[in-house]
Amino acid sequence: MMAASPFAAGGFTVSGLSVRKSEQIADLIDLFSKTQYRAKEVSPRVEAIEKRCLELFDRDYKYSIISNSSGEVCGHYPRQIVFLEYESTEVDRDRDRFESTVQISKLQDLVSRSKMARCRGRFVCPVILYNGKHICRSATLAGWGELYGRTGYNYIFSGGSDDTCTEPEEVPEDDPAVRNGESQLFDKVRGHDIKLLRYLSVRYICDLMVENKKVKFGLNVTSSEKVDKAQRYADFTLLSVPYPGCEFFKDYKDRDYTAEGLVFNWNQDFVDAPLTIPARFTQNLNIDWTRYQSWDLVEQTQNYLKLLLHIINSDDDSGLLVHCISGWDRTPLFVSLLRLSLWADGAVHANLEPAEILYLTIAYDWFLFGHMLPDRLSKGEEIFFFCFNFLKHIVSEKFSAVRKQRRKNSHFKESDFTVEDLCQLRSRDRGSITSLSSDFSLITEELAGASCPNADPVDLFSGHPQASSGRRAPASSPPMVSWCKQNPLDETLSHPANEAKSSSSSSSNQSDHGVTRSGSSPLAVPTRGCSLPSERQARLEAVREIFLAAYSSTVGLRSSAPSPSGAISGLLEQFARGVGLRGSNAIV
Repeated sequence: MMAASPFAAGGFTVSGLSVRKSEQIADLIDLFSKTQYRAKEVSPRVEAIEKRCLELFDRDYKYSIISNSSGEVCGHYPRQIVFLEYESTEVDRDRDRFESTVQISKLQDLVSRSKMARCRGRFVCPVILYNGKHICRSATLAGWGELYGRTGYNYIFSGGSDDTCTEPEEVPEDDPAVRNGESQLFDKVRGHDIKLLRYLSVRYICDLMVENKKVKFGLNVTSSEKVDKAQRYADFTLLSVPYPGCEFFKDYKDRDYTAEGLVFNWNQDFVDAPLTIPARFTQNLNIDWTRYQSWDLVEQTQNYLKLLLHIINSDDDSGLLVHCISGWDRTPLFVSLLRLSLWADGAVHANLEPAEILYLTIAYDWFLFGHMLPDRLSKGEEIFFFCFNFLKHIVSEKFSAVRKQRRKNSHFKESDFTVEDLCQLRSRDRGSITSLSSDFSLITEELAGASCPNADPVDLFSGHPQASSGRRAPASSPPMVSWCKQNPLDETLSHPANEAKSSSSSSSNQSDHGVTRSGSSPLAVPTRGCSLPSERQARLEAVREIFLAAYSSTVGLRSSAPSPSGAISGLLEQFARGVGLRGSNAIV
């Protein structure tokens, strides 16, 4: 028997999604937008969120708990940190292949010993299990100032508790006393960090920082693996993939939530981390990495996600660590995109419906790991919204991790859709691709060759063509290649500079308003017929639709300019009504 259509003829609805589930997500976002999570200050509502996350993990996995009941390990990590051991739905032979050899008691000990090594005590934490590999998250390495400053003092004399609302005291690294004790202390704390990484079989470390070291008032306050003087992390494969910090997403909001054409300003003084990727990961993705400084926010995020998916699909059994500075803005962005992308392929959380995977990634990846949504919203830094609205840009099969494998245990089948449903949706998906309205289109621009009768032409490549035909891979590549800050006219491949450029400023990231990309593409699809989306596309679109409905009924969007004809307000109201919610503050 064919399942009910996920899109009703009279408006936006989601098949199998009850009003209760919609309200749960809206309640979660509402709480998240007003509350900063702290492990030592948990309300009954937060306890219910924690319980729900464990229930959702339990649908697919056998797991153990890393105890953090009162924030003794990390004050802004979940109180019950989930360590996924294996998929509970696997047959015995697959279980034998992927079952974890990690002992939870040893892991707990390594976590407690290693927490000082990372900024704000945000240690390496496994969060996704994919084909027996752990995808982990953390903050960057702590610098001298944090280790011997206020945070280090609290660790040593307060039994591990830390005050994460305060900045560490800044101690200059050129002080003689600092230099004399640096090596021994770093050997100890970073040694524990390395043991934890190895115990989790992590080999690849992806660093999203645009700096080599975080600098405040001319002083280095954090470090990173790529600039460890003693090269303690030389046995790991280090990738420097600089990505703009949360401040940059104020520009995204100020441009009416339009990511197309928004290019980061790489010429700021504090930006000194080059793009550095092992050659074996650059040769098979058909991406011209030398042009990364000209990418807009859409293309940059797409290409980085492709890279991460390529890494975790490598032939070895090694895991991946993703981190930025504090690990609570850019890190959850990519962790969430990875989780949702793999889920859309049926590769992880195979038994969860769209509303359930959305709840899990918001609650666990963002809220319980300490993303400061109230603060970010007050500053207009809407990286959280960007994450889920961005799903429309990764629906293509080129982002699939299992292109040649059959999807498993899917709850969201292509047969759930009718041509009439999709054509009706397509007809609503109109407007300028650079307008705020287009950012809320349900059908992505990535749907190659799909169009509907009587509908406007649809951009095929998200507002800008993929320049693969004009790109060429380097004829030969060293084992590690990197791309540094360049003159805009100089696109040659270069090796890392011998000396890192020092910085005396940590001003907020800003877009280079002089370098923009066209918001429209000459590649438009003629209106001839309507084809069904892939299962991947249908699943991601359902998640995005549910998110927009819940977000519009709770937080709303803070438009910098009135939307033409109130179009976006009306569209958000449709989203909210479609899942049984009221969009009372679509634009505020």
